[in-house]
Amino acid sequence: MSTSTPVAFVTGASRGIGRCGALALAEAGYDLVLTARTLHEGEGRGGPTTSGGSQEAVAVAGSLETTAREVEALGRRALVVRMDLMDRASVEAACDTALDTWGRVDVLFNNAIYQGPGAMDRFLDLPLDAAQNMLTGNYLHQIVLLQRMLPHLLKQERSYVINMTSGSASMNPPGPAGAGGWGLAYAASKAAFARVAGVLHAEFHERGLRAFNVDPGHILTEAQKARGSGKHLEAHFRSAPAEVPGAVIGWLASAPEADAYRGEIVRAQKVCKDLGLVPGWPEPRQA
Repeated sequence: MSTSTPVAFVTGASRGIGRCGALALAEAGYDLVLTARTLHEGEGRGGPTTSGGSQEAVAVAGSLETTAREVEALGRRALVVRMDLMDRASVEAACDTALDTWGRVDVLFNNAIYQGPGAMDRFLDLPLDAAQNMLTGNYLHQIVLLQRMLPHLLKQERSYVINMTSGSASMNPPGPAGAGGWGLAYAASKAAFARVAGVLHAEFHERGLRAFNVDPGHILTEAQKARGSGKHLEAHFRSAPAEVPGAVIGWLASAPEADAYRGEIVRAQKVCKDLGLVPGWPEPRQA
């Protein structure tokens, strides 16, 4: 089945930035392919981020079905597809399902990450297998997804690849992991992924592709909220709600003036503040 309505494929759409970005894309006129691991509300779990085994999985809110209902309430269609970044077959199958169902893709929003054991390990505690898993989920299988989707994106007059990156990819941590900073494995995997948008821009911008890296700044995740963690980062970085980078995603995929950022890093909190994309944010500073 084909459609004349533009389609956005969103990874990690069950909660957080992925959910907010999907809603912003719906408001911008896109139908949505929503992918993540959590299909039903109540199934979401935030797993351990260290390899020592001291952390237990915690329940986290959000699901693809919930995001789909919100998209449909905005008058857009939503296709729900389970996808696990650590399972290459499921990545390939999700692409095939989206294309077989709607026959096109105009936006690929790469938001999902693998953030399992190793993400917050300190250097001497990091198993090589955990480091390899980070690279597989956050870089290698992202390439699988992009190579599957790119030929179909290039069929459109205007197409978009929006990659969610991280400040950890380009800056030194202000402290050790868990004490103001982050682990090497996660930062290195995001640093590798951060190279992708610039290469896509160099190779395909003349064919109408708009490739962006988006740095969301510090966003408190559902898993951090459930664990009561993340406070060590708030001491060093200004936190913003997920609606802030979400609004920037919608703007990048709809505003002609966003073309000025093609091939560049988009600092989501600054762009959102400068353009006033989220009413009432940021709140006025207390005197």
